[in-house]
Amino acid sequence: MTESLVTTTDTGVTAPLGFLAGATSAGLRTRSGLDDLALLFSESPCVAAGLFTSSAFQAAPVVLSRRNLADGKAQAVIVNAGCANAYAGAEGYRDSEEMARLAASQLRLAYSAVGSASKLRLADSDVLVASTGVTGHRLPIDKIRAAMPTITLDRDGGDRFARAIMTTDTVPKQAAATFTAGGREYRVGGCAKGSGMIHPNLATMLAFLTSDAPVERAFLEKTLRRAADASLQMLTVDGDTSPNDTLLILANGAAGGPTLREGAEGAARFREAVAQVCVDLAKGMARDAEGATKLIEVKVVGAKSVADARAAARTVAGSPLVKSAVYGNDPNWGRVLAAVARSGAVVEEEATSLFWQGVCVFQRGRTVAYDEKALSAATKSDEVRIRVDLGLGSGRAVAWGCDLTEEYVRINSEYTT
Repeated sequence: MTESLVTTTDTGVTAPLGFLAGATSAGLRTRSGLDDLALLFSESPCVAAGLFTSSAFQAAPVVLSRRNLADGKAQAVIVNAGCANAYAGAEGYRDSEEMARLAASQLRLAYSAVGSASKLRLADSDVLVASTGVTGHRLPIDKIRAAMPTITLDRDGGDRFARAIMTTDTVPKQAAATFTAGGREYRVGGCAKGSGMIHPNLATMLAFLTSDAPVERAFLEKTLRRAADASLQMLTVDGDTSPNDTLLILANGAAGGPTLREGAEGAARFREAVAQVCVDLAKGMARDAEGATKLIEVKVVGAKSVADARAAARTVAGSPLVKSAVYGNDPNWGRVLAAVARSGAVVEEEATSLFWQGVCVFQRGRTVAYDEKALSAATKSDEVRIRVDLGLGSGRAVAWGCDLTEEYVRINSEYTT
């Protein structure tokens, strides 16, 4: 029998061995006193991989982190909230470079205070950078320079890190998974921020994953892409994407053992752990989406291909009409079929069946009798599950979204004012 993963949402990026984190308030947020500058650090160099926004207008930290990840290595991540450092031109890029330089300098200076008296060989390029907040403003780099020395790193700093990167989020999103291989215990941890400007388009948020497993670079990159495609890529809130979208994973090998690569013992378990952490983070962001009161889970089965299943599931989860119906406790399932029909997936009406909160309302092209009042009452749950069986093949996928409320409009109509 395959051993089950041990998962939790109580710990995040510092769950794996050898990772430290901390945060401080640099005064970057509109509301003063809140942490808005966060630092994640591994006591040993990491194999690293990343996925970034596919927007044609990429924010400066994305451009810099892409460059710094070219060698597949990293050891630290510095993140700020309050200012996205996007659409800021050459000055914005220099500010991101300065963030990396300041973090590297501070870590070299303070390394003896976080577990070792040996000299830390950390280049500026070993630091990855991410920013989130309002676009079109110059990053207050002087405030970051002044605040950097006040960050204290420790093994319990993951929660503070997760809270410091929040913008319109109301709660931090964290997850961790533990698995065993070859008699050793390994961990994958993660945290994310995201409430709005979320739609499948590469990464669609800021998300950071860590692991103490020793992992080959090519296998790590493949694992990250595969996990994102089935989780974070299947998350939609409002159809918009950010110029700052970033998903990073760092693996330091602190738990020891042979290197995990395709086909090696433990490789499948590692892949499963990364996937589970990504799913937990995706669902957490859907639950905490701007103005949301309900999580929507859309499962599509019986598609001709996985690509078709994903297209149909994402279209339903992102439909403003479906989202509005869910908010109003109105099981107007015809909107689901309309979304499936325009998704681009291969579909046949007479082969399609639809279930709303577990109740079959449409079966192989025909309406099924059901209790409308009971189904409306069931839709009042904080989780609404929609299942579509296309009846054409074995492709399946799950997407997550949220209802559309007046509060979403209020938040986004007042975001900069």
